[in-house]
Amino acid sequence: MTFENLNLLPQILTSLKAKGYTQPTPIQEKSIPHILDGKDICGSAQTGTGKTAAFAVPMLQLLYNNKAHQRKGIKALILAPTRELAQQISDSFRDYGKGLQLRHAVIYGGVSQHGQTNSLRAGVDIVIATPGRLLDLMNQGFVHLNTIEFFVLDEVDRMLDMGFINDIKKIIAKLPAKKQTLFFSATMPVEIKKLSDSLLKDPVIVQTAAVSTAAVTVKQYVYHVKTDNKKALLTHVLKQEVKPHVLVFTRTKRGADKLAKSLLVDGIKAEAIHGNKSQNTRQKALDRFKSRNISMLIATDVASRGLDITEISHVINYDLPEEAETYIHRIGRTGRAGYLGIAISFCSPDERGQLRDINKLTKNIEIVEGHPYDASQASEEPRKKNGQQQQRRFSRGNNSNSRGGSSISQSGGQGGWRGRRTNDRSYK
Repeated sequence: MTFENLNLLPQILTSLKAKGYTQPTPIQEKSIPHILDGKDICGSAQTGTGKTAAFAVPMLQLLYNNKAHQRKGIKALILAPTRELAQQISDSFRDYGKGLQLRHAVIYGGVSQHGQTNSLRAGVDIVIATPGRLLDLMNQGFVHLNTIEFFVLDEVDRMLDMGFINDIKKIIAKLPAKKQTLFFSATMPVEIKKLSDSLLKDPVIVQTAAVSTAAVTVKQYVYHVKTDNKKALLTHVLKQEVKPHVLVFTRTKRGADKLAKSLLVDGIKAEAIHGNKSQNTRQKALDRFKSRNISMLIATDVASRGLDITEISHVINYDLPEEAETYIHRIGRTGRAGYLGIAISFCSPDERGQLRDINKLTKNIEIVEGHPYDASQASEEPRKKNGQQQQRRFSRGNNSNSRGGSSISQSGGQGGWRGRRTNDRSYK
């Protein structure tokens, strides 16, 4: 299956080729034909599987084909939970829609509304927005939704987790009854199922992977380490790497800032992003990370979804998340777009319960032993099978056409050491 088989416009095929995309991912292959046929979609897919293109590409084609017959006003609305995800979706519409002469605006809080309202006044076909800022501009009279033909709710579970359900319901109440609705969520708990049932008309169900499982393109490892030694272990691991491009997750905003400052002292270029940072500051940090002016981004879970940076080599869970599903979303930032990725977690003795919950979802985490800060004997985790230990080596590259990559080959200096992994993945 290629994108040519999906009967897409030549302009869109050219744009996809320019991005290096030739074959659709499973969710794209399953969703695009149904969206082009005008069907509502209820999609469940892991992060990093090409979900944005799955709805952006057919929407652009339908909007272009119908342009001569459309009324003035906003034709498509995409709601996203975070500013980062809204910007990423905006970038995708820009990239895939080159040559189609369709205008879009991205709307989110944390920045001045002036540029956003200017775009709206000039007239746009597509609006990508976070719920809070959109409602604010609706109340001010800058946004009217009576001409909407396409409505997308992306990362619905995340939006509900962030408390947006009432805002979403207020927005939905202003939409016309006749529209095509596309609904995407990584998980489908009861509340989300009820929302989808109330919104969608005879939807096509698209599910490309088991809910809450890690992508097979991500290799997962855990280091047992005492809390006080996490920083030293992180520095040690990073120094074994060749030009790493690393996303690190901490539990708190303060922890992210503290770690970033500490790493800079060690000569490692790192910046922190979290909810207390202004949008401009966060965007600048993201831009520096994408351009590789900094090698590491330290984030709280505000960034665990919505970051679409193709070649993140590693995700490191400096602190384990409280919820096991959050772990899946975090590590989904690597192993994207055909690349292999590496997920490394640091587990202190008081995080063993979280690790057990995580392992119930993935069952593919390999324990690394023998590193300088090994606290595995202080934990209650099982010993390795038959006492066998193996040298651990990480590698990363494109699945079918390697573009180069990075590896971890862990050995110390004089008298060195080797990180070893065990194959016993049972946590009791």
